[in-house]
Amino acid sequence: MKTYTLKAGEIERDWFVVDAEDQVLGRLCSRIAQVLRGKHKPTFTPHMDNGDFVIVLNADKIRLTGRKADTKTYFRHSGYPKGARTTTFRQAMEKDPAWVIENAVKGMLPHNRLGRQILKKLKVYSGSEHPHDAQQPKELQF
Repeated sequence: MKTYTLKAGEIERDWFVVDAEDQVLGRLCSRIAQVLRGKHKPTFTPHMDNGDFVIVLNADKIRLTGRKADTKTYFRHSGYPKGARTTTFRQAMEKDPAWVIENAVKGMLPHNRLGRQILKKLKVYSGSEHPHDAQQPKELQF
């Protein structure tokens, strides 16, 4: 039996829309990462981008379990002495709720060129409206 390898011309992409209202951040993002990567398809190929597009709505209404909303922090460093900066989850949500979801999904994808290419198929919006009606997205249920 030979192993099937997907060719670039055989890739079929769908569009899915997800409502993030009252969803748990990590559980939602892990499912989104699977769909973006294409792991839900029987033709999954690890070295190719054969996943689907995902539109996330109501990013500002995402939630965390337990006390993580108060204790979770995001760390970054400028590379200079004393260049460490931390941001809490609440501060990040006030500034840009879409970034919180994008950052969580980015951490669940490959950390190479393929991961950067896959991340471009993620569209996150804070409200309940999106400009992708022409693609006729299907609702993704969890």
